[in-house]
Amino acid sequence: MLGGHAFFRRHADRRIDEEDLSARVPVLREFILGMERDLGARPVVVGFSNGAIMAAAVLMSHPELIAGAVLFRPLSPFATPPLVDLGGVPVLVLDGAHDERRAVGDGALLAGDLRGMHAAVTHEVLPVGHAITAQDESRARAWFRTTFP
Repeated sequence: MLGGHAFFRRHADRRIDEEDLSARVPVLREFILGMERDLGARPVVVGFSNGAIMAAAVLMSHPELIAGAVLFRPLSPFATPPLVDLGGVPVLVLDGAHDERRAVGDGALLAGDLRGMHAAVTHEVLPVGHAITAQDESRARAWFRTTFP
């Protein structure tokens, strides 16, 4: 983490430093490849806040690595999404209606970007803030059970 708060840098106005983010994706790619070799299967990535942004960046950059994704309180990692086909990879995007760290529609924008890349997206807005809650855990468990029976 950079300064204990993020996996990537942000500009002074809090926009994502896409160059820095893109430079960090290969490190996570290598980690995921090692997991896949050890486990014999592609992982489902789970991320919260900037971890969800990082997970979305990896998914958009290397879709062949990821079996699915659960993204809690994300926003789109790239101002202009890459032109990739996610081939129906399942993704759960959970937003908080009262999230003080995200603008209204951030998660919906990411969900739309992912749908445009042919991901099978489930997007929900829960009546919560930025923290992960029991509602998030319940929705993620239910999604896992139906998506990966």
